Amino acid sequence: MTLYGRSFLTLLDFTPDEIRHMLDLAKRLKREKHLRIGHRHLMGRNIVLLFEKTSTRTRCAFEVAGRDLGMGVTFLDPASSQMGKKESIEDTARVLGRMYDGIEYRGFEQAVVEDLARYSGVPVWNGLTDVDHPTQALADVMTIEEHVAKPLNQVKLVFCGDVRNNVAYCLMYICA
Repeated sequence: MTLYGRSFLTLLDFTPDEIRHMLDLAKRLKREKHLRIGHRHLMGRNIVLLFEKTSTRTRCAFEVAGRDLGMGVTFLDPASSQMGKKESIEDTARVLGRMYDGIEYRGFEQAVVEDLARYSGVPVWNGLTDVDHPTQALADVMTIEEHVAKPLNQVKLVFCGDVRNNVAYCLMYICA
């Protein structure tokens, strides 16, 4: 199975088998890193992390993962980008798509990550929007599998908090 060239905007775009494949690949790469087995499969590629909302964990996770895979990583926050100010999202997407092999976006509107994918010509990964947080859901399920001694289909997940929240929705998507 290959997911080459596909954007990751929401879990709803993937089949259960494709999600299982992503989880298995992540586990393999994590195990190889722990064993100090190099996996610089994407040497010579470059990604940009486009953050409208700050996050220590998300930024560090994407930067370390990109570098572990051999990629160059550029971080842009609102102070270092004109996206949505002097440059339209469409123009920003086209320019970044010519310079980078992939774009990670963490921000507000789901429409922005969708426009980046529509106009950039490169894969775009949703690091968080107001309606979805698919990378978080993958990490949560991976953690559950690592620490709960039951098959996933026997695990009950409870979300405590406001269900009108991006994490609640993406957890519902991945559990379904």
